[in-house]
Amino acid sequence: MSSAERTKHSQKLLEIDRILCRFYGAPFPYFSTKDAVSQLVSTILSQRTRNATTKRAYENLIAHFPTWEAVMTAPTEKIQVAIASVTYPEVKAERIQNALKLIKDANFGQLSLDFLKEMKPINARKWLEKIPGVGAKTSAAVLNFSELRIPALVVDTHHQRVMQRTGIVPPKASIAKIAYKLQEMLPSDWTARQVYDHHEALMYHGQKCCHFLHPECSRCPIEELCEFGKEG
Repeated sequence: MSSAERTKHSQKLLEIDRILCRFYGAPFPYFSTKDAVSQLVSTILSQRTRNATTKRAYENLIAHFPTWEAVMTAPTEKIQVAIASVTYPEVKAERIQNALKLIKDANFGQLSLDFLKEMKPINARKWLEKIPGVGAKTSAAVLNFSELRIPALVVDTHHQRVMQRTGIVPPKASIAKIAYKLQEMLPSDWTARQVYDHHEALMYHGQKCCHFLHPECSRCPIEELCEFGKEG
């Protein structure tokens, strides 16, 4: 992509952001006030799992294990039982314990991710993505959704779909590639709040209007900016 094309796409992205944030009522309330380690555990649980199920499993986990140290040192089988309602509990139990051990080893025995605040967002994401089971969506969620409030962009499938249909990103690009490409398009001085609102607006639009099977283009507030909508 040429510099001129990149600038054009960035301007279009910001116009879409302006319209959708106004249309859906930004600023949006943060849905999480967890510390970063808790957010990491919750996000691992949420992978391929519905939100309500994730919430129940997370609450059950902390009810049985009052500290992350206790989760880290417990028999893996007991963690599996506590989170049995999520998909692949046997995989996620191991991933959670492994992640906690890696964090403790990297942070001088402390189960905290506060040190990520001292890094550039891109470096903090890369650090998190070295943990098995942590990809682009999880790393951004830990940084932006937790109390760290770092401007890292989360991209889910709804967000991805809107961006592909509007022509901002290639139609066959992976969600991880899209996440980093879109992050580069956003203004470098955006706050965590602005990045969060951007994701929420795009997510809402994918859920409420730009559906996977039957998008409601006739009532879409960004139809004139959408390649898919122009094609009818």
